[in-house]
Amino acid sequence: MTEPVIEMEGISKSFPGVRALSDVSFDVRPGEVQALVGENGAGKSTLIKILSGVYHADAGTVRMHGKAVHFTHPVDSLKSGIAVIYQEFSLLPERTVAQNLFLGREPRGRFGLIDTARMRRETRDVLALFAAAGRIDPDQTVGSLDVATQQVVEIAKAVSTGARVIVMDEPTAALNEAECEELFETVDTLRERGVAIIYISHRMREITRLADRVTVLKDGEIAARFDDLPPPDAIVRAMVGRDIADFYAPPATEAEIGAPVLTVRGAGNDRLDGIDLDVRAGEIVGLAGIQGAGRVALAMALFGHAPFTHGEVTLDGAPVAFKTPREAIRGGIGLLPGDRKSEGLVLMQSVRDNGMLTSRAFAPLWGRAKRNRHTDETAMDGLLDAMEIRAASYDQEIRGLSGGNQQKAIVARWLSMRPRLLIFIEPTRGIDVNAKAGIYHLMRDLARDGAGILMISSDLPEVIGAADRILVMQNGKIAAEFPHGATEPQIMHAATGETEVAA
Repeated sequence: MTEPVIEMEGISKSFPGVRALSDVSFDVRPGEVQALVGENGAGKSTLIKILSGVYHADAGTVRMHGKAVHFTHPVDSLKSGIAVIYQEFSLLPERTVAQNLFLGREPRGRFGLIDTARMRRETRDVLALFAAAGRIDPDQTVGSLDVATQQVVEIAKAVSTGARVIVMDEPTAALNEAECEELFETVDTLRERGVAIIYISHRMREITRLADRVTVLKDGEIAARFDDLPPPDAIVRAMVGRDIADFYAPPATEAEIGAPVLTVRGAGNDRLDGIDLDVRAGEIVGLAGIQGAGRVALAMALFGHAPFTHGEVTLDGAPVAFKTPREAIRGGIGLLPGDRKSEGLVLMQSVRDNGMLTSRAFAPLWGRAKRNRHTDETAMDGLLDAMEIRAASYDQEIRGLSGGNQQKAIVARWLSMRPRLLIFIEPTRGIDVNAKAGIYHLMRDLARDGAGILMISSDLPEVIGAADRILVMQNGKIAAEFPHGATEPQIMHAATGETEVAA
């Protein structure tokens, strides 16, 4: 068996009042993908930051190719061949792809000037390893690239440094299905070249697709090691102590489903055509499809951001034609965006203030002076309590909360407006496995309270497990409808326009 390129033995680390890691041992070998999984707060980030020189371990040893190493700065680990790719990229958007790849180590020519021709040439050589090479120009500014292509540039940057160990932290958090497959091909290419990959993800499908071995962290300790890839349920059980089957609430019964909350007939705009859609009280409708199929465009049309230009829409039986999000909110529609940090939260405001953003914006001016601020805040605190949000205080900045708790705070915001229809876009993106279960059960509880739920997700197992009905979009149209229990092949055939339907 190949000797490990990285060995971490007996690693312990404490912060004031918190023991983050306790006697953790971990290794990764050349040409393998070692998955590192666990809930938020399990210790994954701390372990990686010790490996990369951000933190110093209180105890334990790190060896590289069998020799003890001690990194005092991230630059030290990078020079030794370890590259970490975080969820938030380290790229400079105003600089070109080539400039980003060789930032701080630009090739020099005569008189010490930067050799731009060589830099472009070497950039092309590195990009040639990836399937996305054909759509990347070394002279393009990174800010002009989509997220998936920026991900490729980030990985190419790591490869260009000669990294023999690459850590990928939730690399698919902002990618759709097709982009995920492209990333997987990139990981396969790196593995074939002998690069060791430490892959951090909450998505079981990615782990079973890519990982050679799996290490599970829980409460700062090793909860399980799998040298042979186990079924997803075994990994989940090691992480959170329960089976995957317990993650999704039971589907709604016929008795729990009421009259349509939302009805759309023959609606469209420049992105959508002939949309016929019903969402009934008490049910969760999942919306699936590949990137660009029109799922988010449909959500934006319903929410008044990019309105329908023709067709009929009714909400609780009354005709509506929302031209702005403000009108949609007043009408009883709430929307949880796919990127909660940039589109749904004010990160430096408190948990409570984030929960009250919408209700404050819609409070009548003439009544503000008479309103009791304490009563309003107490009511919001009650909603936040009902969401079971874990926070030291609702006065703390929301950026300090986990992704799952941030998502729950946005739900509390909408509950204060008593919506009839809630649209969830990528409801569990960047959320750990246990928190995902909380979101699924929360959506079910909202439905049982009489709301209609429209859920848009790129995670097919999520759509299949959480939705009562599944609508599949293709080219701006609803191409198919499936009941609860449909299979991934059935949905993907409908999403891609293939005629064959696999059971």
